[in-house]
Amino acid sequence: MLAKRIIPCLDIRDGRTVKGVNFENIRDAGDPVELGVLYAQQGADELVFLDITATNEKRKTLSNLVNRIAHGINIPFTVGGGISSVEDVKILLENGADKISVNTAAFKNPELIRLLAREFGSQCVVLAIDTRQEADGQWYVYLNGGRVKTETLCVDWARQAVDLGAGELLLTSMNHDGTKQGFALDITHALATALPVPIIASGGGGTVSHFADVLTAGGADAALAASIFHFKEITIAEVKNYLHQQAIPVRL
Repeated sequence: MLAKRIIPCLDIRDGRTVKGVNFENIRDAGDPVELGVLYAQQGADELVFLDITATNEKRKTLSNLVNRIAHGINIPFTVGGGISSVEDVKILLENGADKISVNTAAFKNPELIRLLAREFGSQCVVLAIDTRQEADGQWYVYLNGGRVKTETLCVDWARQAVDLGAGELLLTSMNHDGTKQGFALDITHALATALPVPIIASGGGGTVSHFADVLTAGGADAALAASIFHFKEITIAEVKNYLHQQAIPVRL
């Protein structure tokens, strides 16, 4: 079995790492380059950097920041936020990113996924899905950093995106984001069993057992978290040691 991955996520706004709860109440969490270096040293398998207001502010992800990150770390990292063209991706990869994440632009123009997969390979294209479970029990896709609800079901959009060439899915449950009450096991499991690509679970990690749950019962290939790492509530080593004790394969 492939090793499960632990991935710190750095949400970036105005060049700083920030974190909120349910996509609101944002607070500062530090310098993204310094945090990235720290997490690489602590044993993170990968990193994800998301420019969380790029789409809403209609601007491009900061390529010079990506370049600084690339010079500081030696593990793969994904960059997302405001990406809407082959040229955007080319700039980020040239500055050192290993993968890119698309969300709103891909939903509005699904052909973008096919273009990026053809140009750079599916392994480079991570589709980020922000989803919320509504009163009817269904999980719907949200856009623009969780600000805009669609009538599209999460599983339907994920399936379409994989058919178009997305090589990995980053699934964030808005209901669970920042709550530290555990990941959304049901929707994660639904995608993991329905699709042939790796699923990164995001939103709700608060204890080491939450990570074990989503990597086993949830069927995720990787678990992503932010605030618990940023504010030193749990270390990456603690998570990995616990997973190893539970016979879940991880890179120690």
